[in-house]
Amino acid sequence: MSWEKEVIELANKRELAQEQGGVENVARQHSKGLLTIRERIDAILDNGSFQELGGTSGDVTRDDEGNLVDFKPANFILGFGKIGERRCVVAGEDFTLGGGSPNAAGLRKSVYTEELAYNYRVPLVRLHQGAGGSVAGAGGSAAAKPKTVGAPVNHAPRFKSVAQAMASVPVASAALGPVAGLPAARLVASHFSVMTQNSQILVAGPAVVGRALDNEITKENLGGPSVHAKNGTVDNLVEDEASAFEEIRKFLSYLPPNVWELPPVISSIDPSDRRAEELLSIVPRDRRKIYDMRQVIDLVLDDGSFFEMGKLYGRGTITGLARLNGQPVGVLSNDSRHLAGSMTDAGSRKARRFIELCDTFHLPIVSLLDEPGFMIGAAAEKASTIRFGTAAVIAAATSVVPWATVIIRKAHGVAEAAHFGPDGFVVAWPSAEIGAIPVEGGVAAAFSRQIAAAEDPEAERERLEEAMLHLQSVVPRAESFSMHDLIDPRDTRPTLCDWIDRVQPLLEQLKGPTSFPLRP
Repeated sequence: MSWEKEVIELANKRELAQEQGGVENVARQHSKGLLTIRERIDAILDNGSFQELGGTSGDVTRDDEGNLVDFKPANFILGFGKIGERRCVVAGEDFTLGGGSPNAAGLRKSVYTEELAYNYRVPLVRLHQGAGGSVAGAGGSAAAKPKTVGAPVNHAPRFKSVAQAMASVPVASAALGPVAGLPAARLVASHFSVMTQNSQILVAGPAVVGRALDNEITKENLGGPSVHAKNGTVDNLVEDEASAFEEIRKFLSYLPPNVWELPPVISSIDPSDRRAEELLSIVPRDRRKIYDMRQVIDLVLDDGSFFEMGKLYGRGTITGLARLNGQPVGVLSNDSRHLAGSMTDAGSRKARRFIELCDTFHLPIVSLLDEPGFMIGAAAEKASTIRFGTAAVIAAATSVVPWATVIIRKAHGVAEAAHFGPDGFVVAWPSAEIGAIPVEGGVAAAFSRQIAAAEDPEAERERLEEAMLHLQSVVPRAESFSMHDLIDPRDTRPTLCDWIDRVQPLLEQLKGPTSFPLRP
């Protein structure tokens, strides 16, 4: 006797699993402009590379003879695949089945996801659209009651595996529709997260919130892009799913598969000795005029390689990944067009998290510095800027990767310390100025009476500012070897490419997990 009957049943279950929540539910998903989870997996992975795990798992109903009567597949899809020919684990909720609220097998698969990536030491990609717990069985019928699914949601190993994954492999997640409860927690437990314009991220949905708080509210104003793209819940906001997949692919391209390996270096077609003439005049001599730091980044790093993260929040602080002569690096900088580039509470949290990302995955950091200091004022004090800012400073001070800092313009206050790593390589442009506080604030604080008593207060203020600016000049510091060199701005790329070549042996010593000390 053969096992043909069982094999036929297996094939039947696999075929039923491909139907997901059925024709009507799949059509409903498509009518909203959304892909199904299987379509998403196919879209983000290299063609034909998906290897599913648990493809026949789900809720089964059998007759008295044990024959298959009904099969509802697990509403969480999980497996291995490849992105850019590099292996990864990919997973996500099936929203066409119960709105992604996990059934028994779906919950087990979702819990296993981080453990799988951690054990195989490969990146984890999560594609989220779903809810957390279910209230099935509330009507009282025995048939509707949920089955026992194992350990409770607060079982320690469940969240320990999330932490282990983040400490060992790159984790990238996308919100591709409504994401609530446990999936929302998983979404933010990532090194990079992106949401689409038609997605929402919610601790709890409007029905629960309205019931608890007696407040009429929609998914959109509760947790849509206008809320979360600007508060740091996610890193980036994109128009659609295809753009989200492209962002995740790009993010992973800069990172190693795990912390026991180094980031992938590629051949660069951008000459390491390229000198951009525009850099000579990009910083205005008039200190009150601003310039575009992102243009500086584009002119210095490998052409077209800058991948910005978190552009819509903590906007005075710029963070992103790029390549320098083919070597992946982290880029930390300031945007003088937003609050003069000062470090806010949001910018501080953004900088700290970014430094920790670079430390975790052994990415050298290039800091292009134009820091006027921590944001000041009543709102900044209420936001506890000094606590979050000090944490960013300590993150930089205890960083383990090589740093290169180019002082472009301002380096003021405690906040400027967040732009220098231990034993870092430091150069400056002639436009740089260094001091405890910016000239304008220093003169106003120290000479207010003298200015007020002057025959021409405005002329006296300008005279004092000019005198203080001379004291803050970077030239005497370079002459006394208080930094490694003062450079022609056009030599920035060649100088940094020489540095990145020198630090290659140091990167070999960084392989393995990184531990962070206690920070404020």
